[in-house]
Amino acid sequence: MAILEVLHFPDTRLRKKAAPVETIDTEIKTLAANMLETMYAERGIGIAATQVNVQKRVVVIDLSEQHNSPMYLINPEIIKGEGTEQMQEGCLSVPGYFDLVERAEKITFRYINLDGESIMADADGLLAVCIQHEIDHLNGKLFIDYLSPLKRQRLRKKLEKQEKLQVQTL
Repeated sequence: MAILEVLHFPDTRLRKKAAPVETIDTEIKTLAANMLETMYAERGIGIAATQVNVQKRVVVIDLSEQHNSPMYLINPEIIKGEGTEQMQEGCLSVPGYFDLVERAEKITFRYINLDGESIMADADGLLAVCIQHEIDHLNGKLFIDYLSPLKRQRLRKKLEKQEKLQVQTL
């Protein structure tokens, strides 16, 4: 397994829409395993393939503290959302920034697992938020897109400034 490079906002590659996975083969299973290892190394709870510059509809999630309950979602899609809730979100592609985002409180979603089985499930709470967040990534959308234009512009300037400082110190 390998740790993959995570793209950071404002990298335009994060805005690409991922293509559906046609076949769950060794390449997809290796990608999912590498994504999981990358997510753990970055101390995240979810990651989408687009965040590691692979334009395929693959998501990995693990909400457990012991890192022993990974979920592999291939071609995930939300079938239905109910209610609304606000939760503070962060993102591996927007390091160090957190803000409140409003999303569906409960969702019904469908995905294919690594064994090729189609699964329909319900989720609420943190899992529902995480699934919505990661599916957004597959569609080229970031959680900061839910924020005001002013907040996004300030964040962009802050991150660009940090990146320049990092380059200068190398």
